[in-house]
Amino acid sequence: MRPDDTAPFERITSPSNPLIKLMKTLHARKGRTETGLFLGEGLRQAMEATEMGRRPAIVLFAPEARARSNARAFLQEALQGGARCVETTPSILQTVSKRDNAQTVVAAYAQSLNPLSDFTGATLIIALQGVRDPGNLGTILRTADAIGADGVALLDQACDPFAVEAVRASMGSLFAVKLARSAFEAFNAWRSEEGLQMIGLSLEGVLGPEAYDAGRPTVLLMGNEQSGLSPDNQAACDALVKLPMKGRADSLNLAVATAVIAYEHWRRRGYEGQRA
Repeated sequence: MRPDDTAPFERITSPSNPLIKLMKTLHARKGRTETGLFLGEGLRQAMEATEMGRRPAIVLFAPEARARSNARAFLQEALQGGARCVETTPSILQTVSKRDNAQTVVAAYAQSLNPLSDFTGATLIIALQGVRDPGNLGTILRTADAIGADGVALLDQACDPFAVEAVRASMGSLFAVKLARSAFEAFNAWRSEEGLQMIGLSLEGVLGPEAYDAGRPTVLLMGNEQSGLSPDNQAACDALVKLPMKGRADSLNLAVATAVIAYEHWRRRGYEGQRA
């Protein structure tokens, strides 16, 4: 018998167990607010989170997970880090994740946001004004991670970045990207003091995405899915940019539009820092 097979993991098989009930509440914002936790799914995501210093508070795993050496190593490290590691049934994992094809590892993590001071010295911040769709937000976090943005700022009444849909869409990038919440006025004052120009993406823009100075430290400001940037938001920007269109569509999905302007910004900086 391998030494790590003797680990003192708990085992829960009842869906009415208080821990299982707690994990299920994390699908609702009320549950996440009351516990300060959020759900992350999958062994790969859990291992990547650990590599980035984000340790789980609770881990549920199926029996077959212990047959994999990397899963056993993760569970041992999580246990040693203070996590409550619990073996359970595939059916319970399905009820916790609300998926028929549930992952063999589902974990709960402490929520964490950064103060704006953690963005000091940034060269690129993606700011989202009132983003409503958690799927869009998660996808934008993935884009921000891919291009090496210094962080994402959620302004005013933005959706919950720790919603299950946002975490899933981020594909683990939630653990890698600095994330702050702020009122728009406070953020605008902070970025002005830091010397960052703010470029807004708007249908009212007169510049193309190649026309502003990408060499300066920049905030890319995106409006929400329904109404875009308000007149006050637009007035606070140093420049307004509009993506060119050819077909009948006059706008793009928020996550797609953010990816287009963010990658164009990075391209204009010579794809600095790209992996070989």
